[in-house]
Amino acid sequence: MDKILLVDDNPAVLEALSLLLEIHGYTVVTANTPVAARQIVNYQSISLVIQDMNFSADTTSGEEGKQLFKALRELNPHLPVILITAWTELEQAVELVKAGAADYIAKPWDDQKLINTVANLIELGKARSQSAQLAKQQTVFLDAREAANKVGLVYQSAAMQRLIDMVIQVAKSDISVLITGPNGSGKEKIAQLIQACSPLRDKPFISINAGALPPDLMEAELFGAEPGAYTGAQKVRIGRFEAADGGTLFLDEIGNLSPTGQMKLLRVLQTGEFERLGSVQTRKVNVRVVSATNADLTTDIRQGRFREDLYYRLNAIELRLPPLSERPDDVMPLITHFLPGRDIGLDVQKALADYTWPGNVRELENACKRVAVLKPDGDIRLADFALTGSTAVTHAAVSAEPSRQALEYAIEKHEGVIARVAKEFGMSRQSLYRRLKKFGIEY
Repeated sequence: MDKILLVDDNPAVLEALSLLLEIHGYTVVTANTPVAARQIVNYQSISLVIQDMNFSADTTSGEEGKQLFKALRELNPHLPVILITAWTELEQAVELVKAGAADYIAKPWDDQKLINTVANLIELGKARSQSAQLAKQQTVFLDAREAANKVGLVYQSAAMQRLIDMVIQVAKSDISVLITGPNGSGKEKIAQLIQACSPLRDKPFISINAGALPPDLMEAELFGAEPGAYTGAQKVRIGRFEAADGGTLFLDEIGNLSPTGQMKLLRVLQTGEFERLGSVQTRKVNVRVVSATNADLTTDIRQGRFREDLYYRLNAIELRLPPLSERPDDVMPLITHFLPGRDIGLDVQKALADYTWPGNVRELENACKRVAVLKPDGDIRLADFALTGSTAVTHAAVSAEPSRQALEYAIEKHEGVIARVAKEFGMSRQSLYRRLKKFGIEY
């Protein structure tokens, strides 16, 4: 319900206006001083203010009303304010209308005119609020798209848009984030997007794969090491936590961290403190940790492979990155990104979208690299991607060699434009000509 603030030092005026507005369905709050009015606007949701121009006895200059209006505008620049004025303050009221006041009413006021003015201003305020909210949503979307482009995230699916919108929100805080999803799905890109949208965007972003090194070396990578701490350590080694101080550390495949590494990681998350291997000197850092895993850590916890207390430290917010098979709308934008300017027929596009992509974006990227090397020009066929083990691909590969009936139908549909027919079947024009000749089809 719309709430209206009345500001006047005259109790009779407050009572009369309150009764009038409440009869017409408005909620009314009142204040008899500018200080009380500012407090109400600061802490309550007010749709409109009706304020007097003077609040002290024997004062008629309107200066108090002018100062209150300016204060209310500072608290809420879009708040409609109607001024109650006597003829002696009319010039001052007109000046404030020029400065942004919504309107003024002269004493004594016309009840119906006042109610009409209030209703119009409140509806106008709602429309402006909706427009501002829409503009804000569009800005967030554009910012999300721009930020995603900066880190190389290519997408079109609604599932990815929802995830990225959530990333934008999460990035504003310093809360720990756990990114889950299968191998090759782009978890590090999501971590980079968190960094790019965070207040730490200009600070270090350090990443490490916890499954890439043996446990003893992993601890040295994370926390550093003194000379002689392990075989081959001949000089001081700066760990990733030190390198990321003030910024973000991305720990990929966190489920592979050793029990000792988990214990040390928990400590540094709790206190910011750690020691290099071979050192007793305690060091302190301020690092935001973003971690990722393709494992089911809850199962690892039940089986004793992962610490439950560490899991809850890392998983303040979980961001699930869906596999490529759950977002087929992203397949062609990704292929276009990896193979810019290449022509791919509709049948081939459909087969690629239907393929399960067990290796996710990494498999798709590698398939595109193969095409770029082995088929640097000309139309791209499904076979050029060398995808195997999928019924969808096998079916599409057969259908990519069109039958006589399919060719005749396509020629009729495209009004004999061979280039369009060839594109539909993912064939070069030369291949199509040979196919037409084989069937004896005139064109």
